Amino acid sequence: MDRHNYGDLIEARLRDPESLRRALRDRRRRDLLGEDGNLLIVAADHTARGMLAVGGDPLAVADRFTLLSNLVAALSLPQVDGVLASADLLEELALLGALEGKLAIGTMNRGGIIGARWELDDRLTAYDSDHVEEFGLDGGKVLLRIEPTDPGVARTLEMVAAITTELSDRRIMCLVEPLPYLKDNAGRARLDTSVEELVRVVAIASGLGSSSAYTWLKIPAVDRMAEVAGATTMPILMLGGDPGDRADAVFGLWRAAMAQPNVRGLVAGRALLYPSHGDVVHAVTAAASIVHG
Repeated sequence: MDRHNYGDLIEARLRDPESLRRALRDRRRRDLLGEDGNLLIVAADHTARGMLAVGGDPLAVADRFTLLSNLVAALSLPQVDGVLASADLLEELALLGALEGKLAIGTMNRGGIIGARWELDDRLTAYDSDHVEEFGLDGGKVLLRIEPTDPGVARTLEMVAAITTELSDRRIMCLVEPLPYLKDNAGRARLDTSVEELVRVVAIASGLGSSSAYTWLKIPAVDRMAEVAGATTMPILMLGGDPGDRADAVFGLWRAAMAQPNVRGLVAGRALLYPSHGDVVHAVTAAASIVHG
């Protein structure tokens, strides 16, 4: 992508806004699974809930030209199966032609703005099930962070169960990201890294909705992946996060976890789009070697 393409995108928003919706809806589709049954999905839904930091840069993901350039570079590789993003990015990528023959998964509940007091009340603020279907998306993704004291979690749990049912009724993948959380003394939410708690939330997420037929899970890779993956028969995609200077260790966890029969690939964002060495193609190619061999 260059500045000329970026300028055309801005002009399209001004002069022909329907072109963004049309590009997404009319793009060339593909089957969900390839020959090996594994998926490498690039995640780009961070901005919709205000998550912009990478390493020591609090606004690394904020520059839209850089983000789109990195996404276009990643999606140009045949080993990348698709992208997970909010409507703004999916429409922009579609207009740029980057989603032809790629999977497009729409993020749904982005209301848990990072750092907010209501952060764990992850409400529906992006796609809903009707629009996932209308625009021909290949799946919808929901975040479910479970913390035992926050009343917003109960509302989120109920909403995620309803979305799971709605997408299953439409025969569309529902990608559920269940994560155990704790609150510190100041009331701030933080990830609980206990493997036991991760197993528990995987079990909870597996039982959501009136059908589990189209449910996939998105969870972290951990050392005891056999226990975590063994808590469900559902397909699992591993998340990436911001590995910082631990990229080698994270890639090692991904590689080891792929030995589990229901671990079927990655949904990784900042680890691939903003690698510490700066080479997006190199990072994505390394991830593809793990997922697709």
